[in-house]
Amino acid sequence: MKKKISIIFGGRSSEHEVSIRSAFNIYKALDKNKFDATLIGISKQGTWYLFSEKNISEYTALNDSDLQNQPPVALISYLGKPFILNLITHEKNSFDCAFPIVHGTNGEDGTLQGLFKMINVPFVGCGVLGSAICMDKEYMKIAMTFANIPNSKFQVLRKNEKTDFAQISKNLGLPFFIKPANAGSSVGVHKIKSETDFQQKLADAFQYDHKIIAEEFIQGREIECSVMGLNSAPEAATPGELVVKHEFYSYEAKYLDDNGAEIIIPAKLSESETENIRKLAVETYKSLNCDGMARVDFFMRPDSSLIVNEVNTLPGFTKISMYPMMWQARGLNYSDLITKLIDLAFQKHNLDQEIKLTF
Repeated sequence: MKKKISIIFGGRSSEHEVSIRSAFNIYKALDKNKFDATLIGISKQGTWYLFSEKNISEYTALNDSDLQNQPPVALISYLGKPFILNLITHEKNSFDCAFPIVHGTNGEDGTLQGLFKMINVPFVGCGVLGSAICMDKEYMKIAMTFANIPNSKFQVLRKNEKTDFAQISKNLGLPFFIKPANAGSSVGVHKIKSETDFQQKLADAFQYDHKIIAEEFIQGREIECSVMGLNSAPEAATPGELVVKHEFYSYEAKYLDDNGAEIIIPAKLSESETENIRKLAVETYKSLNCDGMARVDFFMRPDSSLIVNEVNTLPGFTKISMYPMMWQARGLNYSDLITKLIDLAFQKHNLDQEIKLTF
């Protein structure tokens, strides 16, 4: 019997539009011989709607004012089983697994994963803790440092605290980067070269979070590596490289400029460099309590030493996204990758069911 998969996307996030593209790609790649898919889009205002393949392709963004003909729904637990509840007809439809692809805030930070845990449904990707740690760059870097994972020097800037450019530049050097602590897709990220730069760009970064990470600039190649599996036995894909045509890999370079970056998969690395990257990617994944999938991003210095930049627990699945492309280079095609991620969700859920919750 086919498993019923709910693909959940959109959401109250600065990465809303990217999420829609990822979801549509996952839906098209899903093995329809094994799975029946339901598309659930969350509007920018936070309302959940049911979509079909035909009508989701019409939208680049989801707003309540445009979705009057879409049935609003909610996920509920009833008699210990998960259901999709139609809020108009009150019809309940069961489903077997959630595939969240809500990038960024309110989707990648553990909040959505907590809902899935509450209604007792298997879900693709990392759990509550791993998602939360990796989403908050301050705590991600604290955890990596504790686990002896090499990462860049940083400083936390808070909205209600005075910032001192001279002190930051002394600690981190110039140029340095600022980025919202809880955002992705390079939203609000800026390269700071002067105090004027800093004052202008800090206000923009603070639009997306109350907390900003100032980070030292690392001169090196941008290497990425996909990881997948339970935390006890993750495996790494073939590393890829981003050759960025802009000054850095900004939102514009990622999504708006077709020539913003060149993706090279596999990355042009020696055998030992490749294995060092794959090994460190797995170590990083395990140290941050990842459990499902993640993309580990590195800087490789000219001497081949590695710095972990960040870890993304719900990486993009758009046509230019490196996570599936790196697995394809490892011999796992897009459709089989989706199947394997869903299988992992069931494995993880079955292990969780063995835990005794009564005393």
